[in-house]
Amino acid sequence: MPRSEKTARRLVVDGETFLWSLRHVHDAVGNGQYHGCCEILGLRLFTARGRLHIVFRSGPDRLVPDGYGMPSGAVGTAHGPLLNLHEPGTVRAFLDEALTKGWRPDDPLTAERDGWRLFDTVTTRRADKRAE
Repeated sequence: MPRSEKTARRLVVDGETFLWSLRHVHDAVGNGQYHGCCEILGLRLFTARGRLHIVFRSGPDRLVPDGYGMPSGAVGTAHGPLLNLHEPGTVRAFLDEALTKGWRPDDPLTAERDGWRLFDTVTTRRADKRAE
């Protein structure tokens, strides 16, 4: 049975439980057309109110699902690798990188990070993990 995009999933890291979800948003411009496709990976510590939104906006050489050949949850660059935001290992790599860059899970506010600024490092982390 497919998982609803609105259902949070659990990720346990060093004894701490995080919840994560993925959603797709875009702007309707009329006549059944859309622009500005965006994938948003949401993370939060189970016991905290604050959240982190890692945002992947479409743009030149930046690929996000747009209904034409990109699978759900895939993000990548035109000439590089794709990452699947439905994979727990990918989510863990983004969480680790966000923590390294200073995100505090106990902060009560919602923080937003540009996913493309984390993309190259996370891609390297995933490749290294697969090579082990």
